Amino acid sequence: MIELINVTKSYNGKTKAVDNLNLIIPDGEIFGFLGPNGAGKTTTIKMITGIINPVSGSISINGIDIRKDSIKAKKQFGFVPDNPDMFLRLKGIEYLNFMADIYDVGSTERIDVIKKLSERFEMINALKDQIQSYSHGMRQKIVIMGALMHNPSIWILDEPMTGLDPKSSYILKEMMREHADKGNTVFFSTHILEVAEKICDRFAIINKGNILFCGTFEELKEQFKEDKSLENIFLEMTGDE
Repeated sequence: MIELINVTKSYNGKTKAVDNLNLIIPDGEIFGFLGPNGAGKTTTIKMITGIINPVSGSISINGIDIRKDSIKAKKQFGFVPDNPDMFLRLKGIEYLNFMADIYDVGSTERIDVIKKLSERFEMINALKDQIQSYSHGMRQKIVIMGALMHNPSIWILDEPMTGLDPKSSYILKEMMREHADKGNTVFFSTHILEVAEKICDRFAIINKGNILFCGTFEELKEQFKEDKSLENIFLEMTGDE
């Protein structure tokens, strides 16, 4: 479970990137986080993952306050940032072992996890190559694999489909569904509204640091009383139409 209570983040003491945000993402759910560029999505994710601190409010991961016990809280989740260009001089296998070391994954367990994930993402033959030689999609896949090395109960994914080929995107969506169906949590941001509509159990729309809606697609359509697509409703709500 992820819980945000009265979370606010401002820059220069003036501009509020996130304004008094309240959000609860329970176990067993794929939760989508939608919004235009600059809406506050990445800022919110960076606060949830402890990269930056809120000005006020509290954030807990599986009941653990991210600011009071950051190490324990961070062990609860796997995080995929919006940019996969990292550790480029490492080989794929070196990066995965590095991530396994950080999360204290044993040697036997990591071998099994690496084999399973590399087979599923068709990365076996690329693990001995440097990450800098990878395509954008391959870099995205190796970062996803690294985030899942310790089998976290919570997945936090910032635009995870970006750069993935259709097959890899399908595989990731399939894995997200499997993970949630086991009683775990998947929280992801996306610009791809069709993806959110098809796989999310619930989603939130954020704009200018404020949550405009949180619920299911059916609840959103009921609120608008019109048979519109998610794209049309999204554009209308965020003033981009």
